[in-house]
Amino acid sequence: MAAAEHRTLPVPEGLAGERVDAALARMFGLSRTRSAELIAEGHVLVDGAGVGKSHRVLPGSLLEVSLPPVVNPLTVVPEVVEGIKIIHDDDEIVVIDKPVGVAVHPSPGWSGPTVVGHLVGAGFRIATSGASERQGIVQRLDVGTSGVMVIAKSERAYSVLKDAFRQRTVDKTYHALVQGHPDPLEGTVDAPIGRHPKADYKFAVMADGRHSITHYETLEAHRFASLLEIHLETGRTHQIRVHMAALKHPCVGDLTYGADPALARRVGLERQWLHAVRLGFEHPGTGEQVQYDSSYPDDLAHALEVVRGAH
Repeated sequence: MAAAEHRTLPVPEGLAGERVDAALARMFGLSRTRSAELIAEGHVLVDGAGVGKSHRVLPGSLLEVSLPPVVNPLTVVPEVVEGIKIIHDDDEIVVIDKPVGVAVHPSPGWSGPTVVGHLVGAGFRIATSGASERQGIVQRLDVGTSGVMVIAKSERAYSVLKDAFRQRTVDKTYHALVQGHPDPLEGTVDAPIGRHPKADYKFAVMADGRHSITHYETLEAHRFASLLEIHLETGRTHQIRVHMAALKHPCVGDLTYGADPALARRVGLERQWLHAVRLGFEHPGTGEQVQYDSSYPDDLAHALEVVRGAH
């Protein structure tokens, strides 16, 4: 890890009376926003004392700033992540059970644990194909979605699996607990998905979006919610969540896509009730059809029991 850079300069006459965030920006070539952040984080001293951003500077005062090293958000940090279970491991692939709160790979805006970082930290050799921050990754699960996923260890496995996902020959099965009761009880949602026009962290059904198909069937119907089995034909970001919300049956606990916060509290959920339960594909090494399963984690199992017991 690179050390912080320390710099000290006297305040020139021309900046007398300026706010310290403005003076810092001018003297060190920083943006006003970055200057304010450094002050708020305690990295700026005036004559040896911490100050607020609206403090006015005097000529000759010593302005000290400690500039933390800039961390590339796409750097893979090797870190063994508690809760990631290895379901299967051989020379070609590793199949894991991903817990909630873990991203698949590093990305801007995410500083938490990642699947890629865990595998490197745990000593797994994974394929070098793909961008450096997501080597070996042939599929994704949202940070807030748990369940089974496969990572390629060999270059051959990477190309074979990447192609299988592209050709839609992989059986991706999810269970989702959704609000209310979909009508019909089983069906297909064929609706294009694109970025939400007003919120770039969300997606929505959009006329000019990407082709997206979701098949669902009801496994259990309860007073407040239904447990669905879902098969994805395409694999768009947030696809199940967007399509269920478009049907007016959002995943229980999925506040981003319009779920009822009172119901989420009642069942004790802090994320969407969505779990990747099964993954089936042709093994890239043996050519045999293989299938891997993941059981519900504790938070989802508890929420389902609450819904089952509601009268």
